[in-house]
Amino acid sequence: MSKIISGGLVHSLPDDLINALADTKKVLSLWENLTPIARNEFICWIEDAKRAETRARRINRTVAELLEGRKRPCCWAGCIHRTDKQPGKWQQDVLIDKKSRK
Repeated sequence: MSKIISGGLVHSLPDDLINALADTKKVLSLWENLTPIARNEFICWIEDAKRAETRARRINRTVAELLEGRKRPCCWAGCIHRTDKQPGKWQQDVLIDKKSRK
């Protein structure tokens, strides 16, 4: 591949997502037109999957949602790894504190 595909603000682009994005010029163009924060949300959502089946489903859904004109993954609370802002109270209570209790 001659062109480097842009990653997110915090997360780098995983190979399986690169392959899905590079499959269609339109999808790749839509991806590149997202902000780094928006790309980061999709990547974090995919990386957060615990099972391979879930990850594959999220990659397919990312492509579909981009084609629908969406700029962020539907029903995703947001990346907890960003350092440019504090997590919201809900993110802290549900996503961060819950993970540390396990």
